Amino acid sequence: MSTEETIQYAPEHTPRLAWAEHAPEVYKAMVRLDGAARKGLDGKLFELVKIRASQLNHCAYCLDMHTKDALAAGESVERIIQLSAWEESRHFYTEQEIAAIELTEAVTVLTEGFVPDEVYERAAKHFDEVQLTQLIASIIVINSWNRFAVTTRMVPGHYTPGQHG
Repeated sequence: MSTEETIQYAPEHTPRLAWAEHAPEVYKAMVRLDGAARKGLDGKLFELVKIRASQLNHCAYCLDMHTKDALAAGESVERIIQLSAWEESRHFYTEQEIAAIELTEAVTVLTEGFVPDEVYERAAKHFDEVQLTQLIASIIVINSWNRFAVTTRMVPGHYTPGQHG
């Protein structure tokens, strides 16, 4: 008999809708769009953007997926943990990454109804026009994924890196 205590975690929630099964063409189009958006972007930066947008959108499914993908791409646990408080831990990130994270927040939240000029200009200093376009596309795509996952209550915790690619 083990002396270890068994921890009883809360039960998983049930997904509302298997959207990818009911709209396979939409799902396939999203996968293609995601692949097109990531072209020319650094893999770690791409995952940081996806994690930060998913944090802002409270998307547990995408957080599970993209933190695992980031770790598989060689990202550090420390930088992933600090991402939710990046403004106080800027020294963990490059100026280019900070510009991408700021742009991610501006595009994701749109609190003022627009992306502030200074945020856009900082990003434009660190990315050429092609890269900037790809970055914007990546931010928009992860926001779309987040909205599918949050709305349909996709269940986090079962993803393994490379599972969808």
